[in-house]
Amino acid sequence: MLATAHNEAAARETVQQVHAANGTAEFVLGDVTRADDARAMVGAALSAHGKLDVLVNSAGITVPGCLTHEVRETDWDRVLAVDLTGTFLMMKYAVPHMLRGAGGSIVNVSSVLALAGLPGCAAYAAAKAGIIGLTKTAAMEYAQRGIRVNALLPGFIWTPMHQVADPGAANPDAPPTSDYHAFVANTVEPMGRWGTAEEVAASALFLAADESSFVTGATLAVDGGLLAR
Repeated sequence: MLATAHNEAAARETVQQVHAANGTAEFVLGDVTRADDARAMVGAALSAHGKLDVLVNSAGITVPGCLTHEVRETDWDRVLAVDLTGTFLMMKYAVPHMLRGAGGSIVNVSSVLALAGLPGCAAYAAAKAGIIGLTKTAAMEYAQRGIRVNALLPGFIWTPMHQVADPGAANPDAPPTSDYHAFVANTVEPMGRWGTAEEVAASALFLAADESSFVTGATLAVDGGLLAR
């Protein structure tokens, strides 16, 4: 496994977690919004492992919530650059190597907000909706060439992106420490709790593995039932 990230601390943490689970992993730093970096990250994976058969695009950012007409152009451009263009660039440089090999699986991390609007999330929702369109198009293009392309749609997952809004809650099972945490846990999610990064990772593993060999162009919601409303 090769972990790539713009943040060295995040990349090192991922590698340490893999090693703790008796796996093998390395990391390389790069910015998915830069074509040269995307190409280099793909090249690093090939150098380390001799092939590339799974690509998980999970880089994503958001900006402080505000109404659509209040979104700064610079924030809009940055969110779309990381969340959508970054996904495209990694696919652009990974797919040719998959085509020359035995095919592969691409898992793009979108969001339930691609299908369910949420005030204050215009740029993020637009970028994540774009990932679905990109995923479905690529799935059609490569379906008979050995490459499967699917999208994960996480719901409210307890990650640093949300912990910023509620820093007092250490984990999804902790008592709510803010109106935000309580609203999500008790109202938004039908299962009555936040999701975990491990639950999203397990779903990504399914889409990456041969067990999903007849699945392509799919959008798999990992959302505690949010989209069932």
